[in-house]
Amino acid sequence: MINIRRAKTSDAATIIDFQQRMAWETERLTLDPDKLRAGVHAVFTNLNCGQYWVAEDDALVIASLLITYEWSDWRNSNVGWFQSVYVLPAFRRQGIFRAMYLRIKAEAEKQGVAGLRLYVETTNYTAQQTYEAMGMESKHYKMFEWLK
Repeated sequence: MINIRRAKTSDAATIIDFQQRMAWETERLTLDPDKLRAGVHAVFTNLNCGQYWVAEDDALVIASLLITYEWSDWRNSNVGWFQSVYVLPAFRRQGIFRAMYLRIKAEAEKQGVAGLRLYVETTNYTAQQTYEAMGMESKHYKMFEWLK
């Protein structure tokens, strides 16, 4: 049975590993291990950075994601952002992200969060189909960024 829970500090090494894997799979990037380690641990020491969630199968962590929050003055509430979503390859296409999404959505509704958003690589069609099948929509926003 799949268990969805908030991540604990003891999950940090797995989350770090997942982030390295995702960066390589999606963008062929090798992340700076020291910067990544510090970034993951920052989430556990400063809740303003966000909240990690994990999915486990028989105590094996098989997926993780990060929820961060953006204040919406239009809604007078936070909007949650899914980030850093990673599911181990052997567990993909089995409803793991859907289970995580539904658990987090229920929690967000209890907390009065105005909505949930995510961004996805423009060529990641499999993920886009997953999100659309869950009732999420690609609306009228286009993302622009400056990253260092």
